[in-house]
Amino acid sequence: MGINLSIKDVPEEQVEILRERAKRNHRSLQGELRALIDEVTTPSRKKPPDEIVNRLQKLTITRADEATKWIREDRDR
Repeated sequence: MGINLSIKDVPEEQVEILRERAKRNHRSLQGELRALIDEVTTPSRKKPPDEIVNRLQKLTITRADEATKWIREDRDR
């Protein structure tokens, strides 16, 4: 069973940023907060740089912005 957490006195500007982020990710605010906690507490989700370089070398990239898009998509998984 999990533990319930509560954060008090969060500035409205930060809450709005979190709400917008949650909407972009098709999540509730609660779901977005959980995803952020998972992201920072699960180090195994990050790929080593050499693995990313190897994957990029196997791709046929025709434009620089394609590489940037793929890197961001991989990072955001």
